[in-house]
This record gives sequence, structure tokens and C-alpha cells, in this order.
Amino acid sequence: MARDPRYDILFEPIKIGPVTARNRFYQVPHCNGGGRQFPTQTAVMRGVKAEGGWAVVCTEQCDIHYSSSTPHCVRLWDEQDIAYLARMTEQVHRHESLAGVEFVHMGYHAACFESREPPMAPSGRAGYGVAPIQARAMDKTDIRNYRRWHRTAALNARKAGFDIIVVYAGHDLSLPMHFLARRHNQRTDEYGGSLENRARLFREVLEETKEAVGDTCGVVVRFAVEELLGEGGVTVGAEGHDVVAMLAEIPDLWDVNCAEWENDSITARFAEEGFQEPYIGFVKKLTTKPVVAVGRYTSPDRMVSLIRGGVLDMIGAARASIADPFLPKKIEEGRIEDIRECIGCNVCVSGEFTGAPMRCTQNPTQGEEWRRGWHPERIPAKEGDDTVLVVGAGPAGLEAARALGQRGYKVTLAEATSELGGRATREARLPGLATWARVKDYRIGQIAKMPNVEVYRGSRMTAAEVRETGCSLVAVATGAHWRKDGVGRVHSFPIPGSEGANVFTADDVMAGTLPEGPVVLFDDEHFYLASVVAEALALAGRQVIYVTPQGVVAPWSTFTLEQGRIQRRLLERGVEIVVSHSVAAVDRDGVELACVYTGRKRSRACRSVVMVTSMAPIDGLYHELMADENALAKAGIRRVARIGDCYAPGLIAAAVQQGYKFARDLGAPMPERAPFRRENVELAALA
Repeated sequence: MARDPRYDILFEPIKIGPVTARNRFYQVPHCNGGGRQFPTQTAVMRGVKAEGGWAVVCTEQCDIHYSSSTPHCVRLWDEQDIAYLARMTEQVHRHESLAGVEFVHMGYHAACFESREPPMAPSGRAGYGVAPIQARAMDKTDIRNYRRWHRTAALNARKAGFDIIVVYAGHDLSLPMHFLARRHNQRTDEYGGSLENRARLFREVLEETKEAVGDTCGVVVRFAVEELLGEGGVTVGAEGHDVVAMLAEIPDLWDVNCAEWENDSITARFAEEGFQEPYIGFVKKLTTKPVVAVGRYTSPDRMVSLIRGGVLDMIGAARASIADPFLPKKIEEGRIEDIRECIGCNVCVSGEFTGAPMRCTQNPTQGEEWRRGWHPERIPAKEGDDTVLVVGAGPAGLEAARALGQRGYKVTLAEATSELGGRATREARLPGLATWARVKDYRIGQIAKMPNVEVYRGSRMTAAEVRETGCSLVAVATGAHWRKDGVGRVHSFPIPGSEGANVFTADDVMAGTLPEGPVVLFDDEHFYLASVVAEALALAGRQVIYVTPQGVVAPWSTFTLEQGRIQRRLLERGVEIVVSHSVAAVDRDGVELACVYTGRKRSRACRSVVMVTSMAPIDGLYHELMADENALAKAGIRRVARIGDCYAPGLIAAAVQQGYKFARDLGAPMPERAPFRRENVELAALA
């Protein structure tokens, strides 16, 4: 298919100092949960981005000195780190893309648990978060040392093959930004006070990096022009504008955003695509150098309008490049309908906090490019003449059918209801989750183009009907339901009274039931769903009392950068939040609450209770089939497997991954050895 000429501008080369990007697609630095723990996995993952058409592919943040040791990221402390970082540049160069590295010294953000060095900052202050650590104030020697470390790292990065050096002053995570921000910098010397003084270190590091490697490497500034903190932070209307004006022509490219990270990477629940445009739109008016920014962009028309409208010169992406590493190539080849659009759920971000290679709801191959040899676009052709029945068209079933169809298998997909998508369809109707429909829309669109995949709606399958299909492989993807009895993390047995008619589940609310208020919502799941259900009830005019055993609402959403926004949204909607309590009993007049610490109980009047505690698999069909192995053999069925929530309830991302995995291994039993490659760690010689 030929590229639409409207998009030609996206594929024009652009100079970044002494180097040239082959098109306008720029994968900005983003964490991946791998870092130096999984260097080969990380390198191959970046290489796949380059293969997919991203002209610039950057690392995550890269520590430049042991006084800023952070987990799950890469580092370039000295020459010892050159070799493993070179793996990434080699992978990126293989596809004629430019490799970029983002240098960071995290200042007071660095807890330094590994090095045990006290963190340092412009002024002495308590460290970031809740760790009992205080940052010491930097003296002039510290400042000179930091400048030297940064310059040395730039020289070593060039040896590792990097084409672009990113000077980082964003997300409130780096010393240049800490010196710029008045709330962090109370110095009275030439590095404090006026904006010119507070920007001094930023300028010095930028100029010294240019002097060291600017003849061969592009030098990029990543700068947060707006912190959304009002007078307490850097703002577009004042210092953000002035810093850009002050340094306008020094870097080879401006990468601009909003800080902190939870602002730069707001989930789709709380912000539309391109929400940063009003904040970064001024930058091109102040500099002749190219400008890049992110916006979770997936539409090529939107991208073209940004470039032609003088807002950006390059389209930056982190999450959109994770959901579809081949997004640029699909636009280039005229395959717009094949783009896997990011849903903005931030499951990818959670890998940074859990210390594991990141995953993606839309892209089940993310993090498995090297470990399992999974490629986002290619999959082995079928082996043998198996025909496959997939029962259930939720996220797991749709992905299994899509990937099996791509392999060339003949697939029958049977869905009990008239609507495809399962929980992805139901949850997408809740407040703020509309983009989650992309999970089913992409897969339905791909399946529609496959003549070897037949889809049957309104087809609830019995065991006898499964055996009559003549398929040799069966994947049962019948999903799960939310439990009404309150069993979850706190309660191992049903809550007394939970069988009452005034008790409902999240499934009931998603199906359109509106319990009478006041409603007590009991959240023992601790991620997103309970808060979205509470918001839906509040928007429907119900008085909601949100009860959780945890100390805050939805604590796991801290890993997706949205906990603060979730709790704020509920308070704004008038939801009453009761923390550190569980529901101990239910009756028709209300609930009995119990403090999780003291056990003290108190009553709370309400008309209804909604339980969001745990899910139970809907796996009756699977067990019925497996109960008669002779009947299976007689029907020619050689294997039956459960996938998705029917196998193990969890995230939509897990269901999609299991669907893809079934398409690869056809439901083979779990092997004894790990079915993925592991990094070889060299053991240091004992002294």
C-alpha cells in the first residue's frame, strides 16, 4: 500500500546538530523496568523501535555517577559501562536510526541505597518521598565535580556509539532542574537568587557538553517548561518562557514537556491526547532549533497538523511507541488501520516500580522481544493442520484469535453475547476509560480482514457443542465475574450478610444497575476499578461512602502515576473516603465497619453495598470438557486450555498476553524450565 502524500512531511529528514534523523519520529527517553538488570532485553527492545521506523531511539535516564544510584535504570559511571550500553546503540544503528542517551544526576531525589552516599542538592533539604534521608547542600567543589562527571559521561557515551546526548532538566528529577526551581534552591551565591543565576549550572553543563562532543553528537535539552505548581514551580508564563529564551540557540534540539512525571504521562482517564500543547506551544517562537514533544499521539493527521502549524518539528512518543513500535512504518506504508493505538492506561509505567521488564495492554510482545523472541509484527507460520475453537471474545479470546489467524490457522471464535470485547467493552463505558475500547477495536478490525477466522456472536457453547465443532484445539476464554461475597485480600470467607438483595458487584454497575443510595463501596482490589465505579455512582447522583482497608484510595495506582488524581477526583465528586477499615458485616440497614488495626467496629447506615474485592473465573465449561477425556479424544480434540481471566483473573494486559501466548504455544503445558532467556550475570572474583 502506498503512503498517503498528506503524510510525506513526517518522513522528511531533519538535522539535529551534526547528525540527521531520517524522519520526524522521536522515541523520547522512557523507563522500561529493565535497565542495567536486563541490558540485552532492553537493547533488543530499543532495536525493535528502530526497526519500526523511529528515527531517534533514546535510553531511559542514565546515571552518570555513583552519588546518584537509582534502581531499574542504566548508568554510565565510567568505562566499565560502555560495553553493555553499546549493545543498545548497535541494535538501533542496525536500522539506520540515531541512538540517544539521557544523562541524569537525581540530586535530592536519589536515595542512593546502593552506593550509600548521602544525596546532594542545591540546598540542604529532606530527601524525596518518605525515606529517612536528607540531602546535603552542594558546595563549589560538588558543582565542579558534577560538571566534570557530566562531561566525562558524554565522552564515554560517544565511545559507546551514541549519536545524541540529552541534557536533562525535566520531571523534577535532575540537578539542573533543582537549581532552576526556587523551592529547591535557596542559595545566595552565583548559583542562586535570580533566574540567570539559577540557570547557570544548566547553561554550563549544556555548553560543556557541546564543547566535548558537539562536533559529532547532537546535544538535546529535555526541559520541563511547566510544572503545574503555580507560583511554587516553573511556569510557562514566567520562568519556563525565560529559560527557553535565555538558552534558545545553544542546544541542537528542544525536547519540552510538563513536570512531574505524573503530569507528563497523565493517563487517558485524566487527560486527552496532546494536553501539553497549550504549555509547549510557545517554544518554537523563541528558537530556530527543532522542537519535539510528546502527546500520546497516534493519528498521523494530528501529527501533520502539529508540524505544519509550527508547534513541533518532530513527533515525540514514549507510550505510543510501546503500544506500537511499528507506528511510523505503518504510516509510511499506508497501513493506518493497523496501528495499535495506546490506551493511556500506564501499565507500562508500572514496570519501573516493580523492577520487571515492562508490559503493555495493547502490545503483548513488549518486554519479550529478546526473552521469548516475540516480535510485535511477525509470528511463526502455522505448523500442522490443527483447527482452533476460541470460546469467548474478551481481550484474551480476541487476541488469541487474531494471532492464530495471523499464523494461518483456521479459527472459530464463539461469543455468548451479541457484543465482542468482554470486560474491555464493559469497562470502556465507565468514566474516563473510553480509550480502553481500543483493545477490542484493534483486534476486531484485524480479525475482520482474515478469511480464516470466523466469528459467531450470540453463541453460548456447551461441552457437547464444543465437541461437535471438529476443532482439534480449544481455548476457553470465558472470563471472570466480580465476587458478591466480599472475599478478597482481607476476607478469606464470605462477609456475613453479603448474600442480601442490597449487595451488588462492579459487574452489576457496569451492566446498568444503579443501587439505591447511600452506597457503601468496599474496595479490596486496590487498583482502578473501584474508584471508577464510585465515580460513576457519584455522577449518577448517588451518595457514595468509599471504604478501603488501605491508607489511601487505590494504592497500586501509584505505580501508574494516578493515585493522587484518583483520590482528588473522588473528593471533588463528593465521595466520602473511609480508610483503614473493612466491611465486617452487611444487613439491610447498613454495614458494620472494622478498623484493620484495632478491630474496633462501628455501624454505618446505607441502602446498598457494592463489592469490588476479587474475581472468580467462569471456568465451568473447561472443567466439564476436561471431566470426559474419552469424549474429547473421540471428538478429535487433542488439547483444551484456559486463557485470560478464565485461567487467572488479573489485568487486561495479562489477558491479552495470555491470548497471544496461546497462539504461540497452542496451550502446551507449562515447561519445567523457564520458557524465556535470562541475562547471564558475571560473578565478580572473590578477593
